[in-house]
Amino acid sequence: MVKVRGVSKQYGGKKVIDNVSLEIEKGKITSFIGPNGAGKSTLMSMISRLIAKDGGEILIEDQEIGKWKSGELAKKISILKQSNHINIRLTVKDLVDFGRFPYSQGRLTKEDEAYVEEAIRYMELEPMRNKYLDELSGGQKQRAFIAMVIAQNTEYVLLDEPLNNLDMRHSVQIMKVLRRLVDELGKTVVLVIHDINFASCYSDNIVALKDGVVIKQGTTEEIMNPAVLREVYDMDIPIHEIGGNRIGVYFT
Repeated sequence: MVKVRGVSKQYGGKKVIDNVSLEIEKGKITSFIGPNGAGKSTLMSMISRLIAKDGGEILIEDQEIGKWKSGELAKKISILKQSNHINIRLTVKDLVDFGRFPYSQGRLTKEDEAYVEEAIRYMELEPMRNKYLDELSGGQKQRAFIAMVIAQNTEYVLLDEPLNNLDMRHSVQIMKVLRRLVDELGKTVVLVIHDINFASCYSDNIVALKDGVVIKQGTTEEIMNPAVLREVYDMDIPIHEIGGNRIGVYFT
């Protein structure tokens, strides 16, 4: 389990995360929702140790995140950020190979190759495995980066707006893949996501943030509530029941 206790972060004297506490349940999909500037990506970056917190504690399996060795943490947590810039020319296969670096240090074994091939298959990238990233559409490139994270085979998978640049079909594909990672492989997935409809359909738990604080956290059914969403987004969002899911008719 990941436990966040009283965590804060500020830039230029302004608090972007203010005394946030929450727990991320193992074997579930937890989504961070909220308007722009709510602190979702900053919180995600602190949980993955990409940026330092100013105060509080983040515990991964009851060990403070600062005490984890980098190599061991990379086998426990993988993260995909919003912006991924690579300055060398790589094929899809080359990129997905990087997901195995914490284990192989660049010398892939048969086991590493098996994880790479499975990730490429999961993301339906076989036809473009030998294409260079600069030859791909934005959506194809996003799928390749997600395949790299899948190949890393960590217990915790953190994704910051993984549906960026994706059309509806590929967005649904990726959310179904993440659901399978949880349901079939027991992974724990944490998302920063703007589309509350996808959050409501595929998440087990939701954390709603606004202005650097947690407005409410709980099960998807508890958060997909007109009163909660009004407080988070400062607008009325109708809720409909579709196939057992509570859907908010709102896209950001």
